[in-house]
Amino acid sequence: MLLRTLTYLFLALACALPLRAEDRGVAEGVTLLMVEQIGCHYCQDWHEKIGPAYPKTAEGAFAPLHSVMISADPPEGVEYARPVLFTPTFLLLEDGTEIGRIEGHPGEDFFWGLLEMMLKDKTGFTGAEDTGTEDKRPEIN
Repeated sequence: MLLRTLTYLFLALACALPLRAEDRGVAEGVTLLMVEQIGCHYCQDWHEKIGPAYPKTAEGAFAPLHSVMISADPPEGVEYARPVLFTPTFLLLEDGTEIGRIEGHPGEDFFWGLLEMMLKDKTGFTGAEDTGTEDKRPEIN
């Protein structure tokens, strides 16, 4: 438990470092920006249950994940459509401009479906065939 908490705090602190769009590619192409804060139980739950699988999925290949703390300014080159008030908030960005968002963490049962609908509606994402990846989402019990 302590190790998990320390790991989460380390990740959260690393996210608190300024994100530079030119270094991380946040403002280029389609990306998913997770806005979070230290001590957010729902953020920690997402990192533990969904985070490890995300980059292995078609969604993760299509919209790579970046993160920023809610207390920080948006990364350089990124425009939010409106202020972020809740954590976690997942912002779908295209070339740095917000084109969609998921506020809060609805749990594993709903996150993947909401993300897939948003990607298909806002970007033309069609699924695994877009990226040549197979579905690596964890089984939901």
